[in-house]
Amino acid sequence: MRTNFDLSSIPPGILIGVSAVLLVQIALAVAALVDVHRRPAATVVTGNKWVWVLVIVVSSFLGPILYFAVGRKPAHAVDQPGAGRNSSGADIADALYGSDAKLAHR
Repeated sequence: MRTNFDLSSIPPGILIGVSAVLLVQIALAVAALVDVHRRPAATVVTGNKWVWVLVIVVSSFLGPILYFAVGRKPAHAVDQPGAGRNSSGADIADALYGSDAKLAHR
């Protein structure tokens, strides 16, 4: 029984296809893990980020897809500053640095 496997016996098209699938799998897992890390626990469906880390790592290809499909709670427009209104540059500057009236009192 031969235990060594020679990659040169596999057709190049198969190797390229398997490599592409592997790269997509790694990219999905990394993107999902970064998103879990950056997202507050309140915006994750289970409320426990470690559950999703385990799902992403253990179920290699399906885990990240499940996380992106059902694991994240949608962001509400109320939670986003400035959502639903058009902000001018002056409004943004006032929000960051205070209005001109506040600056005059300094």
